[in-house]
Amino acid sequence: MAKNLVLWLIIAAVLLMVFQNFSPTPSGQQVNYSQFVELVQQGQVREVTIDGLQIEGTRMDNSRFETVRPQVPDNKLMDDLLANDVEIVGKEPESQSIWTQLLVAAFPILIIIALFVFFMRQMQGGGGGKGPMSFGKSKARLMSEDQIKTTFNDVAGVDEAKEDVKEIVDFLRDPTKFQRLGGHIPKGVLMVGPPGTGKTLLAKAIAGEAKVPFFSISGSDFVEMFVGVGASRVRDMFEQAKKQSPCIIFIDEIDAVGRHRGGGMGGGHDEREQTLNALLVEMDGFEGTEGVIVIAATNRPDVLDQALLRPGRFDRQVVVGLPDIIGREQILKVHMKQVPLADGIDPRVIARGTPGFSGADLANLINEAALFAARRNQRLVSMEELELAKDKIMMGAERKSMVMSEKEKLNTAYHESGHAIIGRLMPEHDPVYKVSIIPRGRALGVTMFLPEEDKYSHSKRFLISSICSLFGGRIAEELTLGFDGVTTGASNDIKRATELARNMVTRWGLSEKLGPLLYGSDQDDPMAQGQQNALSPDTAKRIDEEVRSIIDSCYEKARQLLEENRPTLDLMADSLMRYETIDRYMIDDIMEGKSPRPPKGWSDNTPSGGASASSDEAEPAPGSDSDDGRQSGGVGRPAGEH
Repeated sequence: MAKNLVLWLIIAAVLLMVFQNFSPTPSGQQVNYSQFVELVQQGQVREVTIDGLQIEGTRMDNSRFETVRPQVPDNKLMDDLLANDVEIVGKEPESQSIWTQLLVAAFPILIIIALFVFFMRQMQGGGGGKGPMSFGKSKARLMSEDQIKTTFNDVAGVDEAKEDVKEIVDFLRDPTKFQRLGGHIPKGVLMVGPPGTGKTLLAKAIAGEAKVPFFSISGSDFVEMFVGVGASRVRDMFEQAKKQSPCIIFIDEIDAVGRHRGGGMGGGHDEREQTLNALLVEMDGFEGTEGVIVIAATNRPDVLDQALLRPGRFDRQVVVGLPDIIGREQILKVHMKQVPLADGIDPRVIARGTPGFSGADLANLINEAALFAARRNQRLVSMEELELAKDKIMMGAERKSMVMSEKEKLNTAYHESGHAIIGRLMPEHDPVYKVSIIPRGRALGVTMFLPEEDKYSHSKRFLISSICSLFGGRIAEELTLGFDGVTTGASNDIKRATELARNMVTRWGLSEKLGPLLYGSDQDDPMAQGQQNALSPDTAKRIDEEVRSIIDSCYEKARQLLEENRPTLDLMADSLMRYETIDRYMIDDIMEGKSPRPPKGWSDNTPSGGASASSDEAEPAPGSDSDDGRQSGGVGRPAGEH
């Protein structure tokens, strides 16, 4: 756009100069014809030059003037000039060259042609592939080697993945190193991992380390409403890449075009399958693509077509998983370089308290902490802001403006206390991190459990303990309000407990009566949902009975523990009514039967909930009333569920 603007400005300046040359410039005083005739008759004119109707003259005092003769005959003018001894000079009319005449005659036609070309280029995208007539052109964005500043130093927490792709960098730098031994570098690398783990960043770092051009495109950019557009864009993208070889093509979210063919969705020759066929041919067909490496990213490798994953295409899969505690510490150090930090901040402490966080989550944590510090007009980010940011991400934003009656708050306090006490008493349960009756996100209250270390599998004892703690809130309401006073706040707890018990029986083989068998289809496969009823009535009945047995056993176990620890339940509920939020150190005091120590910065004059920072933002609480797949977890009372 800037180049076009400069070009048009230059053209306008040239045209202005040309027109200025065509237009005559006055060289003396302008007088009307009557004044000129009077000057001649008075003998004040010494010389005149006549050029058609234009008359230039010189007075006796050498001053010059100009006038224009009217287009009427004036035969007496020559007599007056001669009678007053005026020197008369004639001027031969100028004749324009043939080139000047052609330029003037063709100028309007040239303007029309230029406008036509300009609008056609705009319709075709102006060279950028964004016009309505450019739907067959690739939408891949090209970044030259000078534009990519990302290196492996900017990627942390995925050391194994970096090792897997370093030889690609070596090949792009020195291909002969592998070709001497007859080796071939993988043509395609598929990066697999949960969202936010750094797949795109790692691909960009490969291009930055290798110093080669980098084409970036999303899988959804291939598919349009026009038939054949996706295949055309694939071919055009590889044609551009071959011209820039060696280079890297990065396709993000490739599952948008790389799903299994023949799934019965849209017929056998729909647009998506044509796009996939074109991609398969370009990656490994008759024509070679030497020096072009395709890197793709997805978090759904199970839905990709097998032809896409075979050797010769995406023949290497790099798993970019969630970072462990060492990886989280490295990621935090990278992001902490961008913000001013106060003294005494230890990334290892934050990494230990954020199990299951991805790289994007950790970057968001540092950003939220910086926003908290900015709201408080602080110049440095302290550990307190980092803790507030972690609570906001894990439990949701506080909603202190939400007005709750004292009865509702007391009921919520008993509900959350029931969760916390059962979680502390059951074996192998994650430790209680924090309990709050301040509404957060969509929950009226939150009990947050935080594992002390990363977990990759769970035992049957842990699952039973989790079901017991989920029912702790409902049982606490029964003990204090009676069965008729139980509220709808446990709806999400019941849902999660039922899912755990049913998965124990049907998927994980943790039922002694039904054994290690998979009953029904995989719940994560949307194409197999219709097979859920492929069970005999007798087997379905036995599954329901076993699920009910697990639920009843856990329910009675949790009831027994709360009845035995009723004084502790009352003490924790009273503490929550006073402080609104209690941490694990206060919970330790309560479990020992002592009054909890006040939170940091608390005084009797502090308003209720003053120990926690307020926030005006609202967001879902991933660790409370919805399961986001993290290894940390929590339970709460969802608002508005009936």
